[in-house]
Amino acid sequence: MASSRTVCVMDASGHLGSALVHLLLHRGYTVHAALQPHPNGFQSVEELLPSSNKNLKIFDADPFDYHSITAALKGCCGLFYCFQPPSDHSTYDEFMAEIEARAAHNVLEACAQTDTIEKVVFTSSVTAVIWNESRTGSDLDEKNWTDINFCKKFKLWHALSKTLAEKSAWALAMDRDINMVTINGGLLMTPGLTITNPYLKGAAEMYEDGVFVTVDLRFIADAHICVFEDVSSYGRYLCFNHVINCSHDADKLAQMLLPSSDPSPPQSWEKASIYHQRISNKKLNNLMMEFENDQLLSN
Repeated sequence: MASSRTVCVMDASGHLGSALVHLLLHRGYTVHAALQPHPNGFQSVEELLPSSNKNLKIFDADPFDYHSITAALKGCCGLFYCFQPPSDHSTYDEFMAEIEARAAHNVLEACAQTDTIEKVVFTSSVTAVIWNESRTGSDLDEKNWTDINFCKKFKLWHALSKTLAEKSAWALAMDRDINMVTINGGLLMTPGLTITNPYLKGAAEMYEDGVFVTVDLRFIADAHICVFEDVSSYGRYLCFNHVINCSHDADKLAQMLLPSSDPSPPQSWEKASIYHQRISNKKLNNLMMEFENDQLLSN
């Protein structure tokens, strides 16, 4: 039987994965950090993870190699799964959806075959929630799903990939009775973020629709741990802590995203308007309030 405090983080090579590893180790977990080679990421494991920590075990795990996944999961009671594009296909294009959905299916199948796994926290995206034909309808929350045909029509490849991967994961989780929760994160604010980030396709429309949201790394990492530790967590959770819905915020973000030689924000952001927020993270906020209170009491 596994230690009740051993968990796996896959892929641990990205910003979110490595942040989760550090926070979980700090909370006393033993962590299996599963990594695949990623040339756009960190240069070495030593840079990424505190390799001297006796509670950290590092695994080579390819989401397209079932046996490497099961090896990383062995003895774990939980999995935090954050997809990282493979090194030979790092661009979000029309083929990425199939790649990401296949990876999600492999990982969930491995969880179903690992009898110690009690819970999976699956990282998805707000882009799997917000895109459909009736963009000016009612407010959006976890019950909403992005329309796949809409994504194909407008070449929203990031949204298509995240939607199909999450749907694939949910189908397998329900079929195999896996306890899974998803965190649907906003645009992750990390060092080196640029206008080429695939999440930003359709940014002007997201802004005008009141659904352009961002999330800080620490906030989304805490959210993952919160939903893992809270036995009452279920389903999907929209995760963001800032809404870009006025020209001041849009300009600030544009200055951060664009190279210094091109300081002009997209034209449609220049209007001095405030757009009504049409997306709710109330479900997660209610859960996080208790988590943050516990954090304060334990410090």
